[in-house]
Amino acid sequence: MTEHKKPLSLTEFKKQRRKLHSVSHIASQEMTRLDKIACAITERVGTIGFFLIILCWTVLWLGWNLLASVQYQFDPPMGFVLWLFISNLIQIMLMPLIMVGQNIQARHADIRSQNDLDVNVKAEQEIELVLQHLEYQNAILLAMLEKQGIKLDEAIKKST
Repeated sequence: MTEHKKPLSLTEFKKQRRKLHSVSHIASQEMTRLDKIACAITERVGTIGFFLIILCWTVLWLGWNLLASVQYQFDPPMGFVLWLFISNLIQIMLMPLIMVGQNIQARHADIRSQNDLDVNVKAEQEIELVLQHLEYQNAILLAMLEKQGIKLDEAIKKST
């Protein structure tokens, strides 16, 4: 014969329940100094402002080497300047743009995770309400059994 265990009351359940909270601060506390430096660099380099600085510097550098007189140019003749410009353009220009995209995606992920937390909190509140109703119904059923003079154990044994 299986023994039926009385479920926890809502009060007991609330005492055992762990509160929901955002874990963003926990992740930031676990970061090492190098992680924090890497994040700081990523946040600053991964901006349109940094991209524009790199773009302006590249245009100025290329313009200086193309338009300045030969005695003031600091790079070898045109072929090397053009080759260097083209080869570095992809590396220099795409890196900040990729980081911008990653930063935007990270902001979206933060918004989604906050929304997930809000949904979970709401679901917890709704479940708590359902549990309160069930507990209230249990109390009514127990009162009905008691009024009829039937013990709970006897009613459980008859139903199995």
